[in-house]
Amino acid sequence: MQEIFSLKPYRFIPPYRSRWFSRISRWIRFHRRLIWKLEGVRGFEVRGAEHLRESVAAGHSIVIAPNHSRTADPIAFGFLEEKVGVDLFAMASWHVFNQGWLTTQVVRGLGAFSVNREGLDRASIDYALQILESHERPLIIFPEGSTSRTADRLMPFLDGLGFIARTGAKKRQALDGGKTVIHPLAFHYRYEGDIVAAVSPVLDRIEQRLTWHPNRVSDLLPRINRIGNALLTIKEVETFGSEQAGTLEQRLANLIERLLNPLEVKWLGSPQSGTTSARIKTLRTKILPDMTEGKVPKEEMPARFTDLRDTYVAHQMSCFPLSYLNERPTVDRIRETVERFEEDITDKAPLFPPLKCVIEVGEAVEVSTDRAARRGADGDPLVQQVFDRLQSMLTRLGLESPLYPG
Repeated sequence: MQEIFSLKPYRFIPPYRSRWFSRISRWIRFHRRLIWKLEGVRGFEVRGAEHLRESVAAGHSIVIAPNHSRTADPIAFGFLEEKVGVDLFAMASWHVFNQGWLTTQVVRGLGAFSVNREGLDRASIDYALQILESHERPLIIFPEGSTSRTADRLMPFLDGLGFIARTGAKKRQALDGGKTVIHPLAFHYRYEGDIVAAVSPVLDRIEQRLTWHPNRVSDLLPRINRIGNALLTIKEVETFGSEQAGTLEQRLANLIERLLNPLEVKWLGSPQSGTTSARIKTLRTKILPDMTEGKVPKEEMPARFTDLRDTYVAHQMSCFPLSYLNERPTVDRIRETVERFEEDITDKAPLFPPLKCVIEVGEAVEVSTDRAARRGADGDPLVQQVFDRLQSMLTRLGLESPLYPG
């Protein structure tokens, strides 16, 4: 399990409001060096930058809502800042600020402030609303909440985007009558090398961990599907005691329910409905806060860590649509799938350089303060509009990825 949970008591950490750090960073192209070293991203292309420039020039309060397929995404915003010449603020998960003093100073200098995703973080929300009211800089909110490694598909949005955008729009309107807009922003990463040569050593290692002989004579797609089925079966045996019947999609859904339902009964009193992401967040808000505040007896901590691990596994399963690769076997979907396999086994995704980062900024979606336009029985129409536009952008960008020729 990756270190995404911190047992330090949460405290809000604001960004450094001075612009000197981000401007020096752009001048020395710090983001280019960092994203190459950490993520293997060499080239980039920014499309639709004029949409953001127009909103900045008009003095709008701006929310940028990107997909979040890779840990490279926050660094890749440096390409957008470089292209548009704008400084940004961003909501960043609390665990990012617990990775060392230097990391904390860097992310604060680049405009990030903390948000506690495992609880109601009034301080972070108030800070975001202050940014929108003052329209000092555009504000980045990752509505999926965590990385998915599926660049062509969005995960369901967590609550927060609609509330912050609408409340901020109301404050801005009351201040000076100004508008608030949301720009969907699509990240897509293109592999620019030999995909077979790149992923074969990783598949070798995975097969060896499964006690198999590396199957170098098999075509890439059957080989990947065989490994995926084996990894799912192993998790079923651990959870159910045996391999389960049904389609891969049914088996995956059943596994997620088997992981979450007992936890929901234990912590919430009954099984819950809704998206997997929302259900996991609700569980973590029950499990984690007492741990961070030191209120849990030492002998109970292992059981709580086990429960958190099960939410983590359920999240990993929900991020992995099994039809993703077979319905359109592109080079980049192959890369993402193998990255997911390795990350699920070792908690560390392999690098496949060189990658090219394509960033597309969508047209502005105006945020209405009209009560009639707010969330109803079918959800928030504003959030759905942003989701649909962003998914359309990702689908179009995904079509540019070459099909695997095998």
